Amino acid sequence: MFDLIPNEFAIGGVYLPPLLVCAVFGLILATATANLLNKYRLARHFFYPPLVFVAFAVIYTVLIGTFVIRA
Repeated sequence: MFDLIPNEFAIGGVYLPPLLVCAVFGLILATATANLLNKYRLARHFFYPPLVFVAFAVIYTVLIGTFVIRA
């Protein structure tokens, strides 16, 4: 059987590792979450919002890597 899980992604002839793709999507989702928290003024309840942004980026990267890309 063929392995359906990619070892790398090819975009325009450039090979990218799956973790890099997961990290990019994780940062995009973390940015969207931070924008929503700022829009609804929920970020003021956190002691240090940049640390919350990093935590969201790590959480989203792990979730995307585990359930979506499965690298």
